[in-house]
Amino acid sequence: MTQLADRLEAEAPGASRTVLVTSPGFDPSDPDTGKRLVAAGYRINRVEPRGGRTPAEMTELVRDAVAVIASSDPFTADVFAAAPHLRVIARLGVGFDAIDVRAATEAKVVVTTTPGLNADTVAEHTLTLLLACLRRITENDRVVRLGRWERGGDLSPHSLAGKRVGILGYGSIGQAVRKRLNGFDVEVKIYDPAAEAPQDEACETLEELLRWSQVVSIHTPLTADTKDLIGETELGVVNRGTILVNTARGGVVNESALIGALRDGRLAGAALDVFAQEPPTGSPLLDMPNVVLTPHIGGLSVETMHAMSSVCVQQVLDVLAGARPKGVVNPAVLERLAPATELPRS
Repeated sequence: MTQLADRLEAEAPGASRTVLVTSPGFDPSDPDTGKRLVAAGYRINRVEPRGGRTPAEMTELVRDAVAVIASSDPFTADVFAAAPHLRVIARLGVGFDAIDVRAATEAKVVVTTTPGLNADTVAEHTLTLLLACLRRITENDRVVRLGRWERGGDLSPHSLAGKRVGILGYGSIGQAVRKRLNGFDVEVKIYDPAAEAPQDEACETLEELLRWSQVVSIHTPLTADTKDLIGETELGVVNRGTILVNTARGGVVNESALIGALRDGRLAGAALDVFAQEPPTGSPLLDMPNVVLTPHIGGLSVETMHAMSSVCVQQVLDVLAGARPKGVVNPAVLERLAPATELPRS
């Protein structure tokens, strides 16, 4: 056990050495992840990674945790109040909309993410979903399994070549998607007021992008400004037969408006990795054959989960050792952060 862990144990017996892990792909026996925590004197509480956890469930899980390596679990002020030992949440991925960052800062909890590690994976998944939707892969797969062999009929697919593809959001993921579109002989336009796109591809407004596009791919974070960014008004200006792909966050698109646009044919189809509620239990989207669905796995692969888990472990160890980790979402907390050897919050 390390000297730091010895101190933590002496000051908060039986509680302050627990690292809660809710993220997918974490291997407690891996020398780059779990074994590093154990070697540093910490105990791992590994729970099943899943969507749809409530703050009440998280409250029970975090009571004895000094750190959490988290998936998309909710962290509210009530969760922080129930976790007096908690010092750091290392979020696997780049989204942190499920975390009340202000409450985390007030509770002196560092929040980190793993930027730049899964942009290529999300881009690959985006193109996979886009092609699956255009080529109607899931619909044709279904009829083949039913014993039907339909070629050139109602389930005829579409080509990507020659399409006008609009990219909404031009951060690292949007740029990775743009790079991969180079080989598909498409026209591209981009809208992101916060990023600089190539001058000949940049749109001045979201409406301009939507009116021009035949395919819209969303890559913007979920913030107060982007919630329901794509709603009934925006979907009302798209070209009839447009395909919408969302691998960003479900809340960026108003799902009621999306369902309406799919039902009346304004959208020919949608490919969704993210939803307003995850999992989307009872959603009409589940019964729509022209919608391709995946369970928020766009940023996940065996390789990226290992890489992100390794970074999360380093971030946890850095914070608990009093060092400044990379990827901090709330840097203001570092100025207020008590040493890891301080008595837990009362």
